[in-house]
Amino acid sequence: MQEVIEGRVWTLGRDVDTDQIISGKYLTIIDPDELKKHVFEIALPEFAKEARRGDILVAGENFGSGSSREHAPQAMRAIGVGAVVADSFARIFFRNAINLGIPAIEAPGVRAEFERGDTARIEMRTGRVTNARTGRSVPFPPLPHHLLDLLEAGGLVEKVRRELAARDRPGGAAP
Repeated sequence: MQEVIEGRVWTLGRDVDTDQIISGKYLTIIDPDELKKHVFEIALPEFAKEARRGDILVAGENFGSGSSREHAPQAMRAIGVGAVVADSFARIFFRNAINLGIPAIEAPGVRAEFERGDTARIEMRTGRVTNARTGRSVPFPPLPHHLLDLLEAGGLVEKVRRELAARDRPGGAAP
């Protein structure tokens, strides 16, 4: 995980549910390269073709609401979303994103500070999101250490893999 994440901004409104992130008709797809072709097909039809690795999503309240499907953050990870910053998140989406290694930052008031195409700078440890165009910042409570550790490892599965590998080494030393 980077301590500072910078990227081009895509904006979304409030109540973006998981069906808007990845439609239910694609839930049988398990190949990430195929899944990413359909991310935000409803909410941002041009996103799958124009997104670049490291782009940042800035959204309003209740991002990731609806079903708890993990396909939504999986599709975002597959296309290379660098982070999601929202006024608020649906709790299960927030954990699914973190568990997949996608920084999910809750910063009330952030959506009002960004337009599509702006550059966002997220300072993970100090808790600040800044708009490079306007210079205006929005504070957020930094994520707890255990969540930062998950992001650092690349997600929950990778963290567990590393811990198991360390346990199996002679002496059981951590990497």
